[in-house]
Amino acid sequence: MQALKDLGIQRKETENVYINRSMAVLIEQSVRHFGCKLTPQGSVVMYSGEHTGRSPKDKYVVLSNSSEKTIDWRNNIHKMDPEVFRGIRSEIIEQLSQSEHLYVQQRNVGAQEQYSLAVELFTPSASHALFFDHLMRNDDFDCHAKGLGRYRILHAPLLRIDAQKYKTRTSTVIAIDLDAREILICGTLYAGEIKKSVFSVMNYLLPEKGLLPMHAGANCGQEKGDVSVFFGLSGTGKTTLSTQEKRLIIGDDEHGLSDQGIFNFEGGCYAKMYKISAENEPIIYRAANRFGAFLENVVLDENNYPDYNDKSIAENTRSSYPLSFLPDIAPGAKGQVPNHILFLSADAFGVLPPVSRLTPTQAMYYFLSGYTAKLAGTEVGVTEPTATFSTCFGAPFMMRMPNDYARLLGEYMKKYQIKVWLINTGWTGGAYGVGERFPLPVTRKLISAIQNGELNEAQYDREDVFGLEIPKAVTGVEPRLLNPRNSWSDSDAYYQTAKKLAGMFVSNFERFTGVDPQIKQGGPLEFQ
Repeated sequence: MQALKDLGIQRKETENVYINRSMAVLIEQSVRHFGCKLTPQGSVVMYSGEHTGRSPKDKYVVLSNSSEKTIDWRNNIHKMDPEVFRGIRSEIIEQLSQSEHLYVQQRNVGAQEQYSLAVELFTPSASHALFFDHLMRNDDFDCHAKGLGRYRILHAPLLRIDAQKYKTRTSTVIAIDLDAREILICGTLYAGEIKKSVFSVMNYLLPEKGLLPMHAGANCGQEKGDVSVFFGLSGTGKTTLSTQEKRLIIGDDEHGLSDQGIFNFEGGCYAKMYKISAENEPIIYRAANRFGAFLENVVLDENNYPDYNDKSIAENTRSSYPLSFLPDIAPGAKGQVPNHILFLSADAFGVLPPVSRLTPTQAMYYFLSGYTAKLAGTEVGVTEPTATFSTCFGAPFMMRMPNDYARLLGEYMKKYQIKVWLINTGWTGGAYGVGERFPLPVTRKLISAIQNGELNEAQYDREDVFGLEIPKAVTGVEPRLLNPRNSWSDSDAYYQTAKKLAGMFVSNFERFTGVDPQIKQGGPLEFQ
């Protein structure tokens, strides 16, 4: 294969090179050679060892004339000298040359051809090749002539580099060379690093084309084709809420928005599985429990059935599966320009309403703020919900300056009159440890009320700390739940906590420079 020669991979055994092999072959190889297990339903189970979540502090971009001016280096992205990149790359190439097996998968991301990127994975692991095959797309696109070209991922999950030699933080490295169009991943078995590295590249490339990349799920109505977009960090409900009965799923996590409409980057889903059940999330449950589905760090019982309530390995248990495993898929994984954008925040303080209608100014403010709680397990070292502000609801993957993404959102909102809503999928009746998580059926009813137009006609109260508009009534939802002030037993404690969080919003927003001063008017009332 010419690609191996181009990369410098020299193998003695050509019969152990597997190029674009089928799902069945990758499953068989994963079990036979890499210690994976099969459930009675045929799902493949892999354990990722030390790393059960992303390692965001080990992310690097090669310093160059172009990257120096365009990357937001303050966003936990480390600069890497080109010589260091080449040194680590040579060690990965050596391991890929000597590994017993080598898997090469050639796919693409981006369901619109003119904005599609060819991606090639080179890995010694059949299970990671299977994961890649699930998550990437397999369109018959000419990405070189009509799209965004090609990136290659050199993946050595078991390689432990010398951190002292290369002056890296640890032996785990996720590094991108934007000029060479290569991604290096070593020192971690966590499959999500592959997916998020590609997402980061798309987030860098698309703004140059005037497109908005989004860390969001999306679905559309079966009859009218109306599109809803769900922004949010891992664990806030993107996959769960975008996978909605009686609506077609476009995708669960990563999308682009152009004047032609919304399009999925991926060809599959990567769902959190902790506490999932067939009763509450039947579509995801069925997709994860069938032949070919990939389960990561899920505990098996004595009969090899998954126990989704067991978090003894990690709370961040995952399943990946292709979109074809789902019953209702939007044709081509595309849709029209969104009618509604929903910002999902798992509010650990329990003071945000379950649903709020945002003004355009508030929408820009909350988009830049990206408030949520980091949920246990989505990153190494996070063991309980922690308040955080993640710019654009996806800061770890947004490589450019925040204003680049905010400007694009504002332009699309204004041009297409997109309605924006804030959804609290977190706590009510008190902060984490006192209150309780909003029940999923309640959140689903609120979202349905947005989509069917009920909340367009509703009457609203204005909440008096953040200035958010709260509907007075929603069909099927207890009125007490709509206003968090009413769900707390101690009103003084509520106001004290709400003002504390409001102050955190304001402090966080001070780091944004060059932002239209009017956007600050979308923040908490008493700080305006």
